[in-house]
Amino acid sequence: MLGQTFYHQTIRKYVAVFGTLFNDISIQKKNSSGNIVSTIKVPVAYGPKQKFLNRLQSDPNLDRQISIKLPRIGFEMTNINYDPERKLNPIGRQFRKSFDDGNRILKSLYNPNPYTFDFSLFLFVENAEDGTQILEQILPFFTPDFNVTVDFVPTMNQHYDMPVILNSVTPSVDYEGDGTTTRLLVWDLNFTAKGYIWPPVKEGKYIRQANTNLYIETASRTSQKVFVDYANGSGYFDDEETLFVTTTINGGNKDITGDLAYFSNSNTGIVVVNNLNKLIEANDIIVGATSNASYNVSSVDSEPLKTVIIITTPDPTSANAEDDFGFTETITEWPFT
Repeated sequence: MLGQTFYHQTIRKYVAVFGTLFNDISIQKKNSSGNIVSTIKVPVAYGPKQKFLNRLQSDPNLDRQISIKLPRIGFEMTNINYDPERKLNPIGRQFRKSFDDGNRILKSLYNPNPYTFDFSLFLFVENAEDGTQILEQILPFFTPDFNVTVDFVPTMNQHYDMPVILNSVTPSVDYEGDGTTTRLLVWDLNFTAKGYIWPPVKEGKYIRQANTNLYIETASRTSQKVFVDYANGSGYFDDEETLFVTTTINGGNKDITGDLAYFSNSNTGIVVVNNLNKLIEANDIIVGATSNASYNVSSVDSEPLKTVIIITTPDPTSANAEDDFGFTETITEWPFT
């Protein structure tokens, strides 16, 4: 059941979309007069917090200043949880029409499963001013959520809104030496993205005709369809006359009776009998009670007797998926089936 080869890159897209939210943040450096002397775009990278701290605090060559690496933004996905409150009907599906080598293909996708994706965002800055500049370019957009529209399954051409919720903002300070000199300020921001995980896309051809067959149960049926040797029989059965069955062995009555429902009166030799007390067998002889017509049973239909055939077709027949269309029905009732 599992192990179907498909990959929508959904989780990868969640990570990429989340990081993209913060890839256009810049801070301004000013002199003592309040004039802007430089604008620095803050780089964004994926990785755990400790990895960034280790890199920022290391200087193996003793010729590199920590300040030239700051400010910096890091983030990572920390958790994935199922979200039962947003569960959708598992049998609900979306459809999309497409063409493959001139053939019309109908693609379908069952409803996705809801999951929440937890992210941690880290702001590494050299001083408090840099941190507040970055925060003020983030916080106003989360109230407390921010919606992002993403095409998660391109083959279905479906776009979904992904709410990203800001849960908390926590500052921390890393000290060096005697504890009076601030070396690194870190802001921890925790987010939750409400997303989905999609199953594989299924492909199939358009259904141009739906056939519905209704049968009589074989074990409990009181009607039967048989084939008789029409060429060597005699007479014509009367409509709805009573039939009785004898055998070719001794010509004796088998105590099988029924009412004629249909007789083809042609070389096909089809006879349908209703209200049977027992089932007819091959080599039995069917005799009409009033017509005295007599026919040898060459074979019986082993399949359950159909009672109704309903054929449904779209109207117009050229209708495609997602079009507005009606339908027409052709109904053929027993015993003519």
